Amino acid sequence: MKPIEGYPGSKIKRRTLLGGAATAAVVLAQTAFGKVMQKAVTQAELIVDPTKKLGPPPGAIGTRSPFEKPFKLPSDTSSRTPLQDLFGTLTPSDLHYERHHGGVPLIDPDKYELLIHGMVKKPMIFTLRDLKKFPSVSRTMFLECSGNFRGSKETLSPQEICGLTSQSEWTGVMLSTLFREVGIDPRATWFLAEGSDAAVMTRSIPIDKGWQDTMVAYAQNGEAVRPEQGYPARLVLPGWEGNTCVKWVRRIEVSDKPFMTREETSKYTEPVTGGKIRQFSFVMDARSIITYPAYPAKVEKGWIEIRGIAWSGRGKVVKVEVSTNGGNTWNEALLQVPVLDKAHTGFRFLWRWNGETTEIMSRAMDETGYTQPFYKTLLEARGGTGGYHFNPVTKWIVQKNGEVYLHPEAKK
Repeated sequence: MKPIEGYPGSKIKRRTLLGGAATAAVVLAQTAFGKVMQKAVTQAELIVDPTKKLGPPPGAIGTRSPFEKPFKLPSDTSSRTPLQDLFGTLTPSDLHYERHHGGVPLIDPDKYELLIHGMVKKPMIFTLRDLKKFPSVSRTMFLECSGNFRGSKETLSPQEICGLTSQSEWTGVMLSTLFREVGIDPRATWFLAEGSDAAVMTRSIPIDKGWQDTMVAYAQNGEAVRPEQGYPARLVLPGWEGNTCVKWVRRIEVSDKPFMTREETSKYTEPVTGGKIRQFSFVMDARSIITYPAYPAKVEKGWIEIRGIAWSGRGKVVKVEVSTNGGNTWNEALLQVPVLDKAHTGFRFLWRWNGETTEIMSRAMDETGYTQPFYKTLLEARGGTGGYHFNPVTKWIVQKNGEVYLHPEAKK
């Protein structure tokens, strides 16, 4: 809050109002020919009373305010959703995390084809138009990369730690509908999903998951699936690790055994104690993270609403507990309704901070009884410091000066 301009206590000075030649933002403006284009504006122009000047007309596509600048953290193979900057649980399509193995292919939707063959009665090829003729379904759910974990330094944000998870409303045709069209051999137990990217991404998936709830999605958040998310069509497997949700899916081969592709032998497996390797660990376990207060936020003494998200690939989140004293005691957080199956669930907890250094954390429980584990528990079970399906309780240190940092245990 700040004083009203022109009244005692106002911090806005006259030279601030009259000056400001530097560019402050980029806005939309209409030319004399009716074309809408971007225009650089100065600070002085921005403070003009908006009720005294006609704004630009409706455009062909909506835009964000020039003052809002969310962005994903990119690397050579992935980019992460800015969880700490989002409101609610739906992720804007352009902020959905990305994970690619061979870049983003450019596919003409008019030439797109999905082949289903193998142990079927009638092999068939489906065009995008064919897929859209079938009864459609829409479902809000999260997607998460099984490698969604970082823990190397205290100055990591929720985006850097858990940014490889996002949530959308997906629309498409159930794979079970297509299975009925081709006639699945009752002896079949697996199918191979193959993508159209340069890596020709392939994964073996149990046939039961295909019958249960797998979707061939062609829309996301009310629009066509974006190229980075698998345009023109991709698989979506609710609750399962993201790499099984093959993007740009072009071929499904039905079989009576897994195909043992590179992505499920040398990759996407994780060590466990005893020198063994766990394979086909499809389901994403329950997890939560406090997104505020979290690095790089700075807080003030007094009442603070702790906020975050929780999710589970096993079903609904039934409880999130928050500790504000390093895990000595726990309090149940308020869940944002409706709580959806295999979906991000928002949680809140009102906390009065006394200004002393403390640790805050959250842990999620799902309807199967599974409880999100501590970092130490995972280390004992895995015999390693990270890897796939690593979902520890994330701890934040709130320092006396109000600055918030990741707990150093994540560096071990």
